[in-house]
Amino acid sequence: MRFSMLIGLLRPIGPVVIGISLGFTLSLLSVGWVEEGCENNPVGDEATNLSQERNLKGARRPNSISTGNDGEEDEEDFHPRIIPYKPVKQTQPKKLFRSKYISTELGIRERLFVGILTSKNTINTLGVAVNRTISHHLDNVVFFTGTRSRKTPHGMSVVTHGDERLIWNMFQTINYILEHYITEYDWFYLAQDDTYTQADRIKALVEHLSMDRVLYMGSPEEFIGGEMQGRYCYGGFGYLLSRSLLLKLQPFLENCRNDILSARHDEWLGRCIIDYADTNCVEEFEGRKYYYYEMGKNSDPSKEDNEQFKNALTVHPVSDPEQMYRLHKHLAQIELQKTYKDIEKLQDEIKHVSVMTFEGNHSALWPIGINPPFEPKTRFEVLRWDYFTEDQVFTCVDGSPKCELSGIDKLDVTDVIETAMGELNKKYKPVLHLKKQQLINGYRRFDPTRGMEYTLDLQLEVVNQKGHSCSITKRVHLVRPLSRIEIIPMPYVTEATRVHIILPVTHQDREHVHQFLEVYTTNAFETSENAILTFLFIYDRNEAQQVNQKDIFASIKAQINAYEHRYPTVKVPWISVKSESPSQIKLMDIISKKHPVDTLFFIATVKTNVNSEFLNRCRMNSINSWQVFFPIHFQYYNPNIAYHNQPHPNMADLVKEAGHFDRSSFSEACFYNADYMAARTRMSSDVQENEELLESLDIYDMFVKYSNLHVFRAVESALHEKYSYQPCNPRLSEDIYQRCVQSTLDSLGSRSQLAMLLFEQEQANST
Repeated sequence: MRFSMLIGLLRPIGPVVIGISLGFTLSLLSVGWVEEGCENNPVGDEATNLSQERNLKGARRPNSISTGNDGEEDEEDFHPRIIPYKPVKQTQPKKLFRSKYISTELGIRERLFVGILTSKNTINTLGVAVNRTISHHLDNVVFFTGTRSRKTPHGMSVVTHGDERLIWNMFQTINYILEHYITEYDWFYLAQDDTYTQADRIKALVEHLSMDRVLYMGSPEEFIGGEMQGRYCYGGFGYLLSRSLLLKLQPFLENCRNDILSARHDEWLGRCIIDYADTNCVEEFEGRKYYYYEMGKNSDPSKEDNEQFKNALTVHPVSDPEQMYRLHKHLAQIELQKTYKDIEKLQDEIKHVSVMTFEGNHSALWPIGINPPFEPKTRFEVLRWDYFTEDQVFTCVDGSPKCELSGIDKLDVTDVIETAMGELNKKYKPVLHLKKQQLINGYRRFDPTRGMEYTLDLQLEVVNQKGHSCSITKRVHLVRPLSRIEIIPMPYVTEATRVHIILPVTHQDREHVHQFLEVYTTNAFETSENAILTFLFIYDRNEAQQVNQKDIFASIKAQINAYEHRYPTVKVPWISVKSESPSQIKLMDIISKKHPVDTLFFIATVKTNVNSEFLNRCRMNSINSWQVFFPIHFQYYNPNIAYHNQPHPNMADLVKEAGHFDRSSFSEACFYNADYMAARTRMSSDVQENEELLESLDIYDMFVKYSNLHVFRAVESALHEKYSYQPCNPRLSEDIYQRCVQSTLDSLGSRSQLAMLLFEQEQANST
């Protein structure tokens, strides 16, 4: 009983006793492991032992408790030291160099480089003909010549070596390619200027060749005399050189120049390639053949019709530019007919395949191979059809209900009718012959997914084989499909160009200058924008006479001086002019003479909010000798109308209730001084006959009528103008005055806002 009672008392505390016992046991074992030393070296070093002892003292063991003695021993070894605070220097981060183009950074190369060997005597004749026949098909065509005349053909990239020796020119040409283009292209095609080249076929050939091959391809020829083994490519028919071949040849190019003697440049290059690159000229490689054709002397290109001529990549020799153009026309016609046959073949295949589909023939769209028509989702997306006849169109640009069919529209309608008649006769001949009597109805619309669509109701005279005729009405449908989208090469522009902002100011604009300067200071002065603001103060006759006694722009000039004092690096020049009718062209004539030809101008108004975003687009969209930029600013409505009986917001968004893009305004413009001077020079002859042109035209009209530049007119979301009533100058031309009036009226408010205001006024008057 007593034993059982003892067991009952110990049972609750039994696990505790067992746990404490295990804890003591494990702690004793761990002390033994930690305090055991590793005596690998029986003869220990004192310094090593001391360091081990110090480490043991400094490191606290899990089962140890620090005592006062340990602390005293630690204090004897401890020496206090003051560490001065040193702030971390903000080092300038290393600027990461990025390539101008993504292709350069990724190592992507273009496919084909074309070099044309020409001379001083033929560059203005055959050289120009070659450029006109191949340059629009190829990305880069460079003409290499020994010397050239002072007048270089426009639009051609010409490299002059300074010597007329043929071998020297060939050496310099290869050397120039290795220095400037070897990292940018995979294939290099060289030809003479008396060689006609089918540019598209050369491009198609290199597209099917491996870029890493060591290849020398052209028309193989034996060396003169037959002493040397191997074959070279005859220069008259052109030849292809791979990038790998030129890189292999590069270390030995000087040896070729010094050691190889030859009378012909193509033989010299062939011997160099054979000796140092161990490569012969081949006519066929990887299943692709280099076709060429030798044309007889004084032969007519239009009469050449054999298969070798039709398949030729190059034709040689071409005696004069006229023969080059005739040859180009004939081969283009052959290529066009071949393309039409390929299209018909593909259309037939699509028809045959569509029969086997679930929907049958209905699955084949018309025309075959063209995108299906656009399907609107809402009533606002329905495309409008324009009605026309042979003489008139009933949708006019100026909003008139009817206007004369002329210009490009006339040519378009004529071409469509002729095409319709040709297709109808092609379909019904020889059983029937159709003649057009008149166009009854014509409809057309532009479908952005497929092109221009036409529906014609034609009254036709039908004549059968027996000579009997009758008049019928036939409806036909036609589509002028959109062509293949191409990337048009544009000159490279940067956002680093300085913009000269020209701000004309009249006495009516004085009250807006203060607001303009405040906005411009925030967006340009404080951000060190690369732009120069120039004020153009316009005085009339009376104001100019009283300028010494009472200058109407004195307060503005004082503000300019204050800003220059606040920002020492900023200079704001101004120009004072006297003009009764301040037309844009007259004012720009004064500005243009005071600036270099490479100056980029931005013509602004006192209501324009200039910012960096727009200035960058001004730089990118204005291209010297190529393009001028006329932005369409966002015009805010009159806040008293747009926010009638509502609080006026401090900042309004680009929404239809706040304003609209003012397409009637042409007051802002970005262009280069050289482009303005060129257009102004062309205009001068007409100005001599009619001086009123300076007032009747603005800068936009001048560029449209008197320059070949691309006039880029687009909405500009970063260019805003607040509403303010601006009276129009009646001294300007009728067209400019009416545009000004229309712009002022459109800026009052939207139709719904004006209607609501009139409705409220009518209700107030009725009560």
